[in-house]
Amino acid sequence: MTHASDASGVPNTPSTTSTPSTTSGPSTPTTPAGPRLTVAVLGPGGVGGLLAALLARAGHRVLCLAGEDTAHALRTTGLRVHSTVFGDFTTPVDADTALREPVDACLISVKATALDAALTRIPPTALGDALLVPFLNGVEHPALLRARYSPAQVAPSVIRVESTRRAPGLIEHTSPFAEIDLTGAQVPRDRLTVLAEALTAAGPATRVLDDETTALWAKMAFLAPFALLTTRYRLPLGEARTRHREELASLVAETAAVSRACGAPVDPAQALARYDAFPVATKSSMQRDAEAGRPLELDAIGGALLRAADRHGVPVPVTARLVRELREAAR
Repeated sequence: MTHASDASGVPNTPSTTSTPSTTSGPSTPTTPAGPRLTVAVLGPGGVGGLLAALLARAGHRVLCLAGEDTAHALRTTGLRVHSTVFGDFTTPVDADTALREPVDACLISVKATALDAALTRIPPTALGDALLVPFLNGVEHPALLRARYSPAQVAPSVIRVESTRRAPGLIEHTSPFAEIDLTGAQVPRDRLTVLAEALTAAGPATRVLDDETTALWAKMAFLAPFALLTTRYRLPLGEARTRHREELASLVAETAAVSRACGAPVDPAQALARYDAFPVATKSSMQRDAEAGRPLELDAIGGALLRAADRHGVPVPVTARLVRELREAAR
């Protein structure tokens, strides 16, 4: 199963966050620059697998949570990464089908469509007081997690990266950047800072932001028009932004209006400029899922946008039409 995350905009920092490595054999974990953490990763796909491998290589203990076949593969061969930024390397990780021991943090990197089933792998009693850090598309998952776990543990975060799982344990990182924004309105700041420092030292440039709503909607405002348009017309971004420019502009304006109503100002002109800066062949993860016949994150992205628009009385006719057409096509 391929798993990639859509970049939510141009990188905020220089693209190279560590010196590329050309390691071809197993990588020996180093000593962490700060405290040695134990980190669980729920869903070691394109995003989770990359973060798990980088943290393990940096000397942290990593426990990947997945189905039995994937867990067996990871226990047998470890994680293999191909990256122009972080190099080619293989690193051992622990793997299990469920969390059975204390950890410092649990990164959630499954698709929104698989979240409910995946959460059975991290029972609240096993999670203890560990941080829960979801890297999911959409804006509604924090409420779901806070209803199931302690709100003081949930740290909704955003990652900007293009990374794909080619096979169990085989990760291809293709973007020239990997950046993370950690947030968590009810999480103690020092806990976020410790994790941010560990992630930055491992590779991805990571910052802690105070405004959770702005961070999540900044990604949503970029992702929703991109995902809906490219998936509806089955076109890469370059063709979609040229052939359907008026629709793209309308989607951007509607999404920005909803974002502002939710308390997160977005500049539509800046959003359009970001789309124009991306390579012509760029595809959204929703589009790739559609091409592969996988379930779409349509409700987590388009559905959530429509629900927010309805709550705030914001008209979004173009968004509503594309979501309706995609739902009909999926049926």
